[in-house]
Amino acid sequence: MAPLALRPLSIVGPTASGKSALAMSLAQRCGAELVSVDSMQVYRGMDIGTAKPSKADQQTVKHHMIDLLDPNEESSVAWFRGQADGVVAELARREQPVILVGGTGLYLRALVDRLELPGQYPAIAAELDVEPDTHRLFERLRSLDPLAATRMEPTNRRRVIRALEVTLGSGRPFSDFGPGLETYPDVDTLTIGLEVDRAELGQRIERRFDAQLAAGFLDEVRRIETTTGWSRTSAQALGYRELLHHVRGERSLEECRHDALAHTRRFAVRQQRWFRRDPRIAWFDASRPDLEEAVGEHWRKESERAAPASLP
Repeated sequence: MAPLALRPLSIVGPTASGKSALAMSLAQRCGAELVSVDSMQVYRGMDIGTAKPSKADQQTVKHHMIDLLDPNEESSVAWFRGQADGVVAELARREQPVILVGGTGLYLRALVDRLELPGQYPAIAAELDVEPDTHRLFERLRSLDPLAATRMEPTNRRRVIRALEVTLGSGRPFSDFGPGLETYPDVDTLTIGLEVDRAELGQRIERRFDAQLAAGFLDEVRRIETTTGWSRTSAQALGYRELLHHVRGERSLEECRHDALAHTRRFAVRQQRWFRRDPRIAWFDASRPDLEEAVGEHWRKESERAAPASLP
């Protein structure tokens, strides 16, 4: 009998929930390769602050979609999907088990659900980015595309500018591009989510950030600032954008630490809300001692259920 063909597996959840550790363990058990679905791990040199897999982990398990751009280069959902499509297709050709892992929900939906992606209008985006007041940009979006405005946080500058860029550049409301985020089609990819109590998640975020500082996070920010510099997209990375204020002599390190922790906690809540809307996700308590075994068994059973029936 041929070995069971495992469905592609996606592991989602808020930042610091343990997605990468679980993915590594599962990959080692079944010989899978990992595809990072993280909008900032694509940048070379942004290692500590993005919690990028260590060199040892990368030697143990093959990782894809990391270290593809310099920090002064722009990234986008469309660019990411174009790159990731080729990777996933090659893994499928080799019949290689694959685990998608990361917390950038829109990137995952674009890749797995084949979202219709609007075009790029860099001149318009640059013009919008000159406006320093994100609230003013959000109010402009709300007047042009009220539905899109309800789907994002008013403080999420990157998404607000992107929605305005598309609306102004294409002549179509950003919310017109479909099938839309409210549609959850049947797909081959199986998705599991990691649940973490909000208080515990806040503690995990703080412990991780302090460990990153101890590992040289500030030096990493300083090095990028004085070498390649930043693109509009890389400069939005959590932790980096706050520590930049200290590197530039604008705020104390403790103030920047406080801001980074607050912003990361809010981001984690947004991630939880985003993933909770997807009815296809099977949720697991991230703190359960048998997490790896439970997820592995779920993956195997769901793969068996999806497998074609054997011929008599």
